[in-house]
Amino acid sequence: MGLIMHAGPNNKNVYKTLIVAEYVGVEIKMAENFQMGVSNKTPEFLKMNPIGKVPVLETPEGPIFESNAIARYVARLKPGNSLFGSSPIEYGQIEQWIDFSTLELDANMRGWALPIFEHATYIKSAEERYIAAVKRGLGALNTHLASHTFLVGDGVTLADIIMTCNFAMCFKYLFTKSFTSEFPHVERYFWTMVNQPNVRKIFGEIKQAEVLPPIPSAKKPEDKPKPEPKKEVKKEEAPKPKPEVAPEEEEAPKPKAKNPLDLLPPSPMVLDDWKRLYSNTKTNFREVAIKGFWDMYDPEGYSLWFCNYKYNDENTVSFVTMNKVGGFLQRMDLARKYAFGKMLIIGNEPPFKVKGLWLFRGTEIPKFVMDECYDMELYEWTKVDLSDEAQKERVNQMIEDFEPFEGEALLDAKCFK
Repeated sequence: MGLIMHAGPNNKNVYKTLIVAEYVGVEIKMAENFQMGVSNKTPEFLKMNPIGKVPVLETPEGPIFESNAIARYVARLKPGNSLFGSSPIEYGQIEQWIDFSTLELDANMRGWALPIFEHATYIKSAEERYIAAVKRGLGALNTHLASHTFLVGDGVTLADIIMTCNFAMCFKYLFTKSFTSEFPHVERYFWTMVNQPNVRKIFGEIKQAEVLPPIPSAKKPEDKPKPEPKKEVKKEEAPKPKPEVAPEEEEAPKPKAKNPLDLLPPSPMVLDDWKRLYSNTKTNFREVAIKGFWDMYDPEGYSLWFCNYKYNDENTVSFVTMNKVGGFLQRMDLARKYAFGKMLIIGNEPPFKVKGLWLFRGTEIPKFVMDECYDMELYEWTKVDLSDEAQKERVNQMIEDFEPFEGEALLDAKCFK
């Protein structure tokens, strides 16, 4: 008897072992006619795993359950492979990342996913806790991957295989681009892994989720109104259509609260007009766009702010710094209707400086932006003194990406409009 895997199709926990088998050159057969909920309830299956969970690997020496244990077993069938690293410290680090993937990420990703796919009761507060825990784990992983292609060493190990399998279903169904863009090194790592030939052979093509699945009703089954018994209708009489009237107990939807900035007195400055002028001016930028900005600017209805990143000494890697600024701009999307911004990444050599200019509706930075975009706390904010010609010239230079800026070259300039 060879190795037989007992589980249904499309199981990411099975993929762990199938990918390992590709790396070490071991053949694994899937059990024929396996039916989840039927095959795993039989006495024969329960002898292999008394709990009745899948997957189970049937081997000549006996059965093994728990997917990580199965993957470890198969990886050890061919001595000398690199899946466990090349030294005791690499072995320990591989086990470390397997545990991290399982306990910090997979457990919370499953907690987030199961109610959405109606395998558990949906509770909004619980979902929020799971998402926060997932983000915490992804943040830690993103920091590690900023300077590593793979989790341990210079090649694929068992830790990478297990991590990738745990991620796969989330990238397909939960991790939209807007969600993962906050973790650019995790994104790069995942797509690097799923395009490894041995991984791609098992997964095939993976497409990232474009939208989240709809959230199921939080009502418990017993809360749902019981269907009324059907009334017999005489053949000669057609049933009268019921009027489409909302049930009395359902409260009419409340109008969405207006943003306080929408309640401000009208301003002669129309933000969209400025954004169009900025985007459409290709020549004579100073004479057209900059002059147009000051002609439009309304100090009673808008305010200008300089920002300076508080931790510039940490900006030692250029692409990491650029990704950091890009993530900030994405999270500022909530203010797109009320703001215009320029972010400059300055310097030819690290540490790179990050400085910005922002135009906000209102005379102060909007409270909802300060409350909801955590990046705001990472910057020092200074209101532009319009009576100071030097500060006005600094505004001009930041809008037009003037170089050298304050005596230094620009590494990059990003616009929020």
